[in-house]
Amino acid sequence: MGTPQITPVRGDITTLDVDAVVNAANNRMRGGGGVDGAIHRAGGPRVLADCVARFPDGLATGDAGWTTGGDLPARWVIHTVGPNLTAGQSDRSLLTSCYRRSLEVADELGARSVAFPLISAGVYGWPRRDSIAAAIEVFESTPTSVQVVHLVAFDKGAYDDVEAELGLSR
Repeated sequence: MGTPQITPVRGDITTLDVDAVVNAANNRMRGGGGVDGAIHRAGGPRVLADCVARFPDGLATGDAGWTTGGDLPARWVIHTVGPNLTAGQSDRSLLTSCYRRSLEVADELGARSVAFPLISAGVYGWPRRDSIAAAIEVFESTPTSVQVVHLVAFDKGAYDDVEAELGLSR
Protein backbone atom coordinates (compact mmCIF):
# COMPACT_ATOMS: atom_id res chain seq x y z
CA MET A 1 0.00 0.00 0.00
CA GLY A 2 1.27 3.42 -0.91
CA THR A 3 0.44 6.62 -2.73
CA PRO A 4 -0.45 6.47 -6.42
CA GLN A 5 1.19 8.54 -9.11
CA ILE A 6 -1.31 11.25 -10.14
CA THR A 7 -1.37 12.02 -13.86
CA PRO A 8 -3.49 14.71 -15.51
CA VAL A 9 -5.20 13.60 -18.73
CA ARG A 10 -7.17 15.72 -21.19
CA GLY A 11 -9.70 13.73 -23.10
CA ASP A 12 -12.55 11.25 -23.02
CA ILE A 13 -12.51 8.97 -19.98
CA THR A 14 -14.34 6.24 -21.93
CA THR A 15 -11.36 5.72 -24.26
CA LEU A 16 -8.66 5.18 -21.64
CA ASP A 17 -6.93 1.81 -21.37
CA VAL A 18 -6.97 1.45 -17.57
CA ASP A 19 -8.13 -1.25 -15.18
CA ALA A 20 -11.09 0.84 -14.01
CA VAL A 21 -12.83 4.10 -14.81
CA VAL A 22 -14.77 6.00 -12.18
CA ASN A 23 -18.26 7.10 -13.09
CA ALA A 24 -19.78 10.21 -11.54
CA ALA A 25 -23.19 8.58 -11.20
CA ASN A 26 -26.52 9.64 -9.77
CA ASN A 27 -28.23 7.89 -6.85
CA ARG A 28 -30.49 5.83 -9.12
CA MET A 29 -27.56 4.20 -10.96
CA ARG A 30 -29.44 3.99 -14.25
CA GLY A 31 -27.37 6.29 -16.43
CA GLY A 32 -27.75 10.02 -16.90
CA GLY A 33 -25.98 12.95 -18.49
CA GLY A 34 -22.36 14.08 -18.58
CA VAL A 35 -19.74 11.49 -17.62
CA ASP A 36 -22.47 9.07 -16.50
CA GLY A 37 -24.22 9.13 -19.86
CA ALA A 38 -20.94 8.86 -21.77
CA ILE A 39 -19.83 5.80 -19.77
CA HIS A 40 -23.19 4.07 -20.20
CA ARG A 41 -23.24 4.80 -23.97
CA ALA A 42 -19.66 3.62 -24.52
CA GLY A 43 -19.94 0.67 -22.13
CA GLY A 44 -23.12 -0.60 -23.72
CA PRO A 45 -26.11 -2.39 -22.21
CA ARG A 46 -24.08 -4.69 -19.94
CA VAL A 47 -23.10 -1.73 -17.72
CA LEU A 48 -26.74 -0.79 -17.12
CA ALA A 49 -27.78 -4.42 -16.66
CA ASP A 50 -25.05 -4.86 -14.04
CA CYS A 51 -26.13 -1.62 -12.29
CA VAL A 52 -29.71 -2.89 -12.09
CA ALA A 53 -28.61 -6.30 -10.80
CA ARG A 54 -25.99 -5.11 -8.30
CA PHE A 55 -27.69 -1.89 -7.14
CA PRO A 56 -31.47 -2.38 -7.27
CA ASP A 57 -31.92 0.49 -4.81
CA GLY A 58 -29.09 2.63 -6.20
CA LEU A 59 -26.25 4.05 -4.12
CA ALA A 60 -26.04 6.63 -1.36
CA THR A 61 -24.25 9.93 -1.92
CA GLY A 62 -20.57 9.49 -1.06
CA ASP A 63 -20.57 5.73 -1.64
CA ALA A 64 -19.11 3.68 -4.50
CA GLY A 65 -19.59 0.28 -6.10
CA TRP A 66 -18.47 -1.49 -9.26
CA THR A 67 -19.85 -3.07 -12.39
CA THR A 68 -18.43 -4.58 -15.52
CA GLY A 69 -16.78 -2.22 -17.98
CA GLY A 70 -18.90 -3.71 -20.75
CA ASP A 71 -17.56 -2.49 -24.10
CA LEU A 72 -15.12 0.00 -22.52
CA PRO A 73 -11.36 -0.62 -22.70
CA ALA A 74 -11.48 -0.66 -18.88
CA ARG A 75 -12.37 -3.94 -17.19
CA TRP A 76 -14.50 -2.26 -14.49
CA VAL A 77 -16.57 0.84 -13.89
CA ILE A 78 -16.49 2.17 -10.34
CA HIS A 79 -19.68 4.16 -9.84
CA THR A 80 -19.74 6.87 -7.18
CA VAL A 81 -22.42 9.38 -6.28
CA GLY A 82 -21.12 12.87 -5.65
CA PRO A 83 -22.88 15.59 -3.70
CA ASN A 84 -25.22 17.77 -5.74
CA LEU A 85 -24.39 21.31 -4.64
CA THR A 86 -27.07 22.67 -6.96
CA ALA A 87 -29.63 20.70 -4.89
CA GLY A 88 -28.15 21.95 -1.60
CA GLN A 89 -25.74 19.11 -0.75
CA SER A 90 -22.78 21.17 0.44
CA ASP A 91 -20.99 18.72 2.77
CA ARG A 92 -17.44 18.43 1.37
CA SER A 93 -16.88 15.18 3.27
CA LEU A 94 -19.35 13.54 0.84
CA LEU A 95 -17.10 14.59 -2.03
CA THR A 96 -13.91 13.30 -0.40
CA SER A 97 -15.78 10.11 0.46
CA CYS A 98 -16.44 9.55 -3.25
CA TYR A 99 -12.74 9.64 -4.07
CA ARG A 100 -11.79 7.53 -1.01
CA ARG A 101 -14.52 4.91 -1.52
CA SER A 102 -13.60 4.64 -5.20
CA LEU A 103 -9.98 3.88 -4.23
CA GLU A 104 -11.20 1.29 -1.71
CA VAL A 105 -13.34 -0.40 -4.37
CA ALA A 106 -10.37 -0.32 -6.78
CA ASP A 107 -8.29 -2.08 -4.12
CA GLU A 108 -11.00 -4.72 -3.64
CA LEU A 109 -10.93 -5.36 -7.40
CA GLY A 110 -7.12 -5.41 -7.63
CA ALA A 111 -7.10 -2.46 -10.03
CA ARG A 112 -3.69 -0.84 -10.48
CA SER A 113 -4.66 1.98 -12.87
CA VAL A 114 -7.80 4.05 -12.38
CA ALA A 115 -9.18 7.04 -14.31
CA PHE A 116 -11.22 9.56 -12.31
CA PRO A 117 -13.44 12.35 -13.63
CA LEU A 118 -13.81 15.60 -11.68
CA ILE A 119 -16.61 14.36 -9.42
CA SER A 120 -19.56 16.72 -8.91
CA ALA A 121 -17.84 19.49 -10.92
CA GLY A 122 -20.34 19.41 -13.78
CA VAL A 123 -24.10 19.79 -13.50
CA TYR A 124 -23.90 19.11 -9.75
CA GLY A 125 -22.28 22.53 -9.41
CA TRP A 126 -19.30 21.81 -7.17
CA PRO A 127 -16.48 24.32 -7.77
CA ARG A 128 -14.11 22.60 -10.17
CA ARG A 129 -10.88 23.64 -8.43
CA ASP A 130 -12.21 22.33 -5.10
CA SER A 131 -13.20 18.99 -6.66
CA ILE A 132 -9.64 18.69 -7.99
CA ALA A 133 -8.17 19.69 -4.62
CA ALA A 134 -10.38 17.13 -2.82
CA ALA A 135 -9.23 14.41 -5.22
CA ILE A 136 -5.56 15.21 -4.72
CA GLU A 137 -5.96 15.36 -0.92
CA VAL A 138 -7.52 11.89 -0.91
CA PHE A 139 -5.03 10.39 -3.38
CA GLU A 140 -2.11 11.68 -1.31
CA SER A 141 -3.49 10.60 2.07
CA THR A 142 -5.25 7.27 1.44
CA PRO A 143 -3.07 4.13 1.42
CA THR A 144 -3.90 2.16 -1.71
CA SER A 145 -2.54 -0.53 -4.01
CA VAL A 146 -3.56 1.58 -7.01
CA GLN A 147 -0.33 2.62 -8.70
CA VAL A 148 -1.54 5.22 -11.20
CA VAL A 149 -4.49 7.59 -10.95
CA HIS A 150 -5.44 9.54 -14.06
CA LEU A 151 -7.37 12.72 -13.22
CA VAL A 152 -9.32 13.24 -16.44
CA ALA A 153 -10.44 16.64 -17.70
CA PHE A 154 -12.68 16.81 -20.73
CA ASP A 155 -11.74 20.33 -21.84
CA LYS A 156 -8.70 22.62 -21.82
CA GLY A 157 -9.92 24.84 -18.96
CA ALA A 158 -10.45 21.86 -16.66
CA TYR A 159 -7.13 20.33 -17.72
CA ASP A 160 -5.32 23.60 -16.97
CA ASP A 161 -6.96 23.63 -13.52
CA VAL A 162 -5.82 20.05 -12.84
CA GLU A 163 -2.25 20.93 -13.85
CA ALA A 164 -2.34 24.04 -11.65
CA GLU A 165 -3.62 22.11 -8.61
CA LEU A 166 -0.87 19.53 -9.14
CA GLY A 167 1.72 22.30 -9.44
CA LEU A 168 2.53 21.31 -13.03
CA SER A 169 1.42 24.44 -14.88
CA ARG A 170 4.13 26.32 -16.65
